[in-house]
Amino acid sequence: MKKLSVAIASVAVGLLALSGCGQGGTPDNPADGGSQAAAPEYTVNESADVADSKTWQAAKDAGQLKVGVKFDQPGLGNVTTGSEDPEGFDIEIAKMVGAQLGFAPDQIEFVETVSANREPFLQQGTVDMVVATYTINDERKQVVDFAGPYYVAGQDLLVQADSDIAGPEDLAGRKVCSVDGSTPAQRIQDEYGDAELVTYDTYSKCVTDLQSGAVDAVTTDDAILRGYAAQNEGELKVVGKPFSEEPYGIGLPKDDTALRNAVNDAVQTSMDDGQWTEAFEYTLGSAEGVQMPEIDRY
Repeated sequence: MKKLSVAIASVAVGLLALSGCGQGGTPDNPADGGSQAAAPEYTVNESADVADSKTWQAAKDAGQLKVGVKFDQPGLGNVTTGSEDPEGFDIEIAKMVGAQLGFAPDQIEFVETVSANREPFLQQGTVDMVVATYTINDERKQVVDFAGPYYVAGQDLLVQADSDIAGPEDLAGRKVCSVDGSTPAQRIQDEYGDAELVTYDTYSKCVTDLQSGAVDAVTTDDAILRGYAAQNEGELKVVGKPFSEEPYGIGLPKDDTALRNAVNDAVQTSMDDGQWTEAFEYTLGSAEGVQMPEIDRY
């Protein structure tokens, strides 16, 4: 994978409770490449030392931090046409944390992950951390560690603009698409069994099926869905009130306590010094009314 250059790219999307959603692609609307806010600049902590972390020490010796991210989620982690570098809030979180751990942006290699391979990538050492709309839950904590959360999203539905689906209560007998290994897919199976679940490895395939009419709805976190709605204004819409809480965490190798503590400190610092807000507004629009989550130092 290509290393990210020092220049910080941008892509964005409106979120629930945000005023930044809309057409996209213009300086006045950050939904698809434009941005109202200035690009954040992250100062590298040259004195960073997490020597008790084997993961950090190996990355420092190699001069490269490998971070798993999504490549198909507008506003969060997305590769746009004509670019090889991912863009979005998750990407900025990774660069923000990386800088505080002593890695410049050009020392970060972004590796594409999908929902189903996030745990294996961490277990196998393919990546050093994962910042990929990765919901913290007890089952995943059995095999990987988490820092954060750095944002709390909620599960929602994306449908065609003329659909009569208004929420999860309307899913009986409908085809609903999500991705393999995701908590939204599991919730549909567990709580809305009358729906017919279709799964792929990426949400972009679900959206393609929705556009063609092969499925009736796509379900995942509201942040992701609003990105697709912004890209397809007038064709797709997000419906229903979010019916879950999805705390996004930074996935880390299991039992690397020193690294987890250091990443938690980095996230907290970014919230305290305003960098979190700068990154949010650069990629996702106005942060007015958006609450920063509390770090779960389990």
